[in-house]
Amino acid sequence: MTAAAPSPGASGRATRYRDGMGMRVECYSGYRGEQEPRAFWLGEQRREVREVVDRWFAPDRRWFKVEADDGDTYILRHDETSGDWDLAAYRAAGRT
Repeated sequence: MTAAAPSPGASGRATRYRDGMGMRVECYSGYRGEQEPRAFWLGEQRREVREVVDRWFAPDRRWFKVEADDGDTYILRHDETSGDWDLAAYRAAGRT
């Protein structure tokens, strides 16, 4: 099965997963120009970010632990050099 190429997101870039699923992220840029995810797309499914629970920073990458409108928790990784986003981790609601 061949997957369609992902569409660019709010940042103008998309990430291709090993299984062919594209990810797009809609961001809010604050007064300092730092991007913060407000919603993201996994394939054709849009998830709105209810809350940014935590964040980590490195010189060229940022991670955001977010709770989405489906109740699940996601860790989104942003590569600032390429502008690409990907899903670093996932936890379904109700799991510890």
